[in-house]
Amino acid sequence: MMSKEDFLYPRGRYYGHVKPENLVFNANLQEFAQKVSYICNLETGGKISPDEAYDQIKLLWKQLKQSKKQLKIGEQPFQSNGSEEG
Repeated sequence: MMSKEDFLYPRGRYYGHVKPENLVFNANLQEFAQKVSYICNLETGGKISPDEAYDQIKLLWKQLKQSKKQLKIGEQPFQSNGSEEG
């Protein structure tokens, strides 16, 4: 049986280049998408204003950008870690 957490917070499988920072960023990205979906649904249902929804999504976006920066995602994408010669 599916747990409540798995139902409320589904996670997609990661198929990209497996590195710890990529896995962490993928989890952050999925959490961002889930929260944006909730915010959109609250705004659509009239529970929060469009301005409040915008502000909340903007804050989440800033947090995701900070995560990307801290994890150094996208920096020097072709640099090898020394295990492969190119």
